[in-house]
Amino acid sequence: MREESAEIVEEERGQKSSYRHSKYVYNKACEVLMIYSNSKIVYDVVEGYRGEGYGVVNIKMFKVVLNLCKEAKDADLAMWVLRKMKEFDCRPDTVVYSVVIRLLCEKDEWDEVMGLMREMESIDVYPGVNLYVVMIKGLCEAGKLEDACVLMKKMKGHGCFINVVVFTCLLDAVCKYGSSERALELLKDMEKEGGNCKPNVVTYTTLIKGFVEKGCSVEALSILDQMRNSGVKPNKITFATLIQGLSEEGHVEEAYKVIEKVAAGIQGLYDDCYSSLLLSLWRIGRYQEAESLFKMMLANGLRPDGAASSTLIKGLCMKGRLLDAFLLHEEFERSGSVSTIDSDIYSILLAGLCQENHSVEAAKLARIMARKGIKLTKDFGE
Repeated sequence: MREESAEIVEEERGQKSSYRHSKYVYNKACEVLMIYSNSKIVYDVVEGYRGEGYGVVNIKMFKVVLNLCKEAKDADLAMWVLRKMKEFDCRPDTVVYSVVIRLLCEKDEWDEVMGLMREMESIDVYPGVNLYVVMIKGLCEAGKLEDACVLMKKMKGHGCFINVVVFTCLLDAVCKYGSSERALELLKDMEKEGGNCKPNVVTYTTLIKGFVEKGCSVEALSILDQMRNSGVKPNKITFATLIQGLSEEGHVEEAYKVIEKVAAGIQGLYDDCYSSLLLSLWRIGRYQEAESLFKMMLANGLRPDGAASSTLIKGLCMKGRLLDAFLLHEEFERSGSVSTIDSDIYSILLAGLCQENHSVEAAKLARIMARKGIKLTKDFGE
């Protein structure tokens, strides 16, 4: 096995400088050499470099071994290889550090990551844009906000390109682990930067979501206004997030106002907003209002989406209001909505109608199901 792994190293070393083994080759090598479960083979190969017949050991040879570590997803082994390079007078470069740091990021070993960053700076080696982004995203997801901010400053100081994706990632972390004030400051920084850092719909929606999760949905309304004033159009997710937050905090009237103020007249979005409100009303126990909203939507030519319609009809079934559920289903069908009700809802409704001896309605529903090719779910098919 050791001889086979050494051959892989030698094969690439002997090729032209531009030659690189493919990911497929490394993957197969890991399988054949069983590196996933037998890391000792890598130790043997590196130690074998000291023997006769290898000539000058160069960085390219170590990169081959590190790529095997990368494919095996073994951060500890990669770190050991990195440390061994010094014993062979091989100076690690950005690519080498990148392999090791990415593996450490995957294991959430952030102290080691930041330590390697300091080590790189001490020898004037710096990460590329992609590695910076990987580290910043990972630190943000781990809640290490201060470290992420430090890296972002360094990234900018080293002349690396910072875009809206990096800023939005940091903004999401600030919303989760920092203060609302700091999140708003970061948004202002993005607006000042402009260009590729200019906030987009994802940025504003992330900030609105952060406010909603902190129970500050009313305050999030000003972000929606700021978003529109910047020429960024809210999307379905923006509205669904805000409407849900306002409803759960008891500000249902504000939710209605937002829909009428911003979404009215926009094809598709108006339907989506009211569908989100219907779902929110049902979730907070305002069942009668949700039912009335459903009827109002249909009466005004609006089309509730599949999730809202399924939730309402199933909810009525669970409350024993089977005929009401059937009548709402009929209204939904007559509306010509392209949305679909979940197939299991048909089974629940049909079973309930049969149990309550509503044979006429059950027969109508069965014909609809046959026409649409909807089969009874397993629980109701026996």
